[in-house]
Amino acid sequence: MTNAADTDSCVVVGAGISGLAAAHRLSAAGWRVVVMDEGSEVGGRMATRRIGNGTFDYGAQFFTVRSERFMELVVGWLEAGVIEEWTRGFADAEGRHNDDGYPRYRGSEGMTSVPRYLARGLDVRTGERVVAAHVRDGAWEVRAGSGKQETAAALLLAAPVPRSLTLIDSGDFELPGESRGKLESISYAPCLALLALLDGPTGVPEPGGMQIKGEPLNWIGDNQRKGISEAPSITVHAGPEWSREHFEADEAEIAASLISFTGEWLGTDLIPRVVRTSIARWRYSWVTQPYSEPHLLASEDPPLFFVGDAFAGQKVEGAALSGLAAADHLLDRSEG
Repeated sequence: MTNAADTDSCVVVGAGISGLAAAHRLSAAGWRVVVMDEGSEVGGRMATRRIGNGTFDYGAQFFTVRSERFMELVVGWLEAGVIEEWTRGFADAEGRHNDDGYPRYRGSEGMTSVPRYLARGLDVRTGERVVAAHVRDGAWEVRAGSGKQETAAALLLAAPVPRSLTLIDSGDFELPGESRGKLESISYAPCLALLALLDGPTGVPEPGGMQIKGEPLNWIGDNQRKGISEAPSITVHAGPEWSREHFEADEAEIAASLISFTGEWLGTDLIPRVVRTSIARWRYSWVTQPYSEPHLLASEDPPLFFVGDAFAGQKVEGAALSGLAAADHLLDRSEG
C-alpha cells in the first residue's frame, strides 16, 4: 500500500492511452504511480487480439496527429519502432483509394503496441477492477474487487465517464454538483465490432480500410492488408444506431448480420470463407457529446481528475493529451 504521506503519488484507474500517458509523465517526474484496470490487457480501445493465425485491431483502427505536443510523442514512437505510417487515405464507397496526403498511423504489431510501450516500467495492475474510492486522512484510498487497496495523494479516473461516476459514488466523497452536471452531460454511442477470420481474400480494396461512416456499417478493415495479420481477417464496425439497437442481441445473430452487410457492401459472398468469428461490444465507443476542456478537476484537495477521449480533443490524440494535461496540472501543483 502506498504511503498516504507521500504527496507525490497517484492512483490511475484505467490503462487506456489517457491513463498510461498521465502515468508515464508522472513516473518520469519521480512520482509513485499505480495504474489499475479491470481488463486483462492494457490499452482500452487500442485493442489487438489474435484468433487462430489472424491478428485483429478491433477498437481504434489508426490515429492521426494535429498538435505539436502529440507529434513529439509520435516521433518517439516512430523512432522506437512502435508505430508505422499505414496510409494517407482510405477507399471510398466505390472502392477508390483517396490519397489526401494526411498520415494515418498504426501500431507496428497492432494498435495495442502503443499502450504496451507506454506501460513498460510502470506499476500496472491488470485484472483489478476498482470498486470503491474513499478519502481517508486527506488522501485517496481505492479498493479493488480482489480486496487489494492502494492509497495515494491524487486520484485520476481514466475510464469512460459513466463508469468513473459509478466508482466515485461508491465512497464517501461528495462530488460537487457543478462537476457532476458537467460530467453527466457527456454522452457516448456504442459500437458492435465483428472479427472474422477468413480462408480467402476479404475483398477490401487497398489500403485495407474503408471509412463508410453510415448505417448499418461504419468501417470495414482488412488486417492482413493493413500489415498486422498473417491470415486474411476483417474487422467490421457497425454504425452507432445499429449497434445501439442490437447491442444485447445474440452473438451469432450479430455476426451473421454483419457478415451479410459486409458482403453486400463489398459485392462478394463472404459466408463460405468465414472460418471463425467473434463479437466485441464497445458500450462507450464514440463520444457524441464531449466536455470542452482537456480534463475536469473535480477536487483540488485531495486532487481528483476525470480524463479520457471525452475531454476536448477526442480520439487517440485527444485521449493522450487529456492524460498529459492532468499530469501537468499535478506537477505544476507540486512544484508550486
